[in-house]
Amino acid sequence: MQTEIWQGNLISPAQSGLSNEWKRWIVTNKLRQLPDGHLVDILVQRGVDIRMAVAEVKAVSAHPYFQAASAILDEKSQEAEAQIAAQAIQVQKLEIQLDIYRQLEKLNPNYNQVQRVESLSGPEFFENYFAQNTPVILTGIMGNWQALSRWNPEFLKQEYGEVGVEVQFNRESNPLFEREKEKHRQQMKMGDYVDLVLSGGKTNDYYMVPFNGNFDSFELKPLLQDVEIFPEYIDPSNQTACIFFWFGPEGTITPLHHDPCNVLLSQVYGRKRIRLISPNQKALLYNQVGVYSEVDLLNPDYEKYPRFKDVEIIEVILEPGEVIFLPVGWWHHVEALDISISVSFTNFWISNYYNI
Repeated sequence: MQTEIWQGNLISPAQSGLSNEWKRWIVTNKLRQLPDGHLVDILVQRGVDIRMAVAEVKAVSAHPYFQAASAILDEKSQEAEAQIAAQAIQVQKLEIQLDIYRQLEKLNPNYNQVQRVESLSGPEFFENYFAQNTPVILTGIMGNWQALSRWNPEFLKQEYGEVGVEVQFNRESNPLFEREKEKHRQQMKMGDYVDLVLSGGKTNDYYMVPFNGNFDSFELKPLLQDVEIFPEYIDPSNQTACIFFWFGPEGTITPLHHDPCNVLLSQVYGRKRIRLISPNQKALLYNQVGVYSEVDLLNPDYEKYPRFKDVEIIEVILEPGEVIFLPVGWWHHVEALDISISVSFTNFWISNYYNI
């Protein structure tokens, strides 16, 4: 319900005629399409004779200036409605196009699967997976990582226990914990966090995620000495804000989202369950804010999100020593099945920046 606009402290109208302030007030509220009777009632309540109030409100409607202003507003309203309708048609066309792509991708013999490949040359990877926007799991490229034999919670406590780190806390109290990351920052020592991870059991309440920038700290940089950056795919000279460290307990969740770039996720310790959804199914995912789906993949509300029933999900378990390529735009949900340590990369040899 619309309410009238009061323009400053209007003086009581004189019985001999309305002030210009009151006349402007009538015009403003008539342009907002408030009923004439409502305006007359307010004028009467403020001491205007009812006959004068009726006459003044009618006079506004008949004035050519008011009629011109009304016509301009109507025209703008119609233009806005036309633009909204045109945008709706474009969205519908895009959804139809994505539906066609969904039908076509089912003709692929590897549809709804993620291939596991022991190793790929750089040209093979970029031509067959990066350029094709196709996920793949690489199983044989972390063999030289000392991290595979060294990294575990006890190692992190022993070597870096006094290092200050930043962790996301109280995630379970906020369904929007991923979108509202800033609310969950907390500083502590690595050793105290390790103790919490080892004693706390299965939980999503705390997690050391890349957003907290721990790999960028001087004290944790030596960890990179245990990592062999994949030179076939990754540019080793470009490491600023491109290599990310994940460490948390069993039960941590990264909710359904897509990344704005391509990602290589390397599993060092523990396992992760990754659920993937093709970008061709975006119209079914209720993506209303940023890169996130409104749907809780683990407990979908089909009454609220009925189209999600038609989503086809690929599920894989990422084991220690395996690397998954997550192409830009692919939706994924990640769940730690154990205490987990991971490293991810975005610094590919090929440009990895997109206007999303």
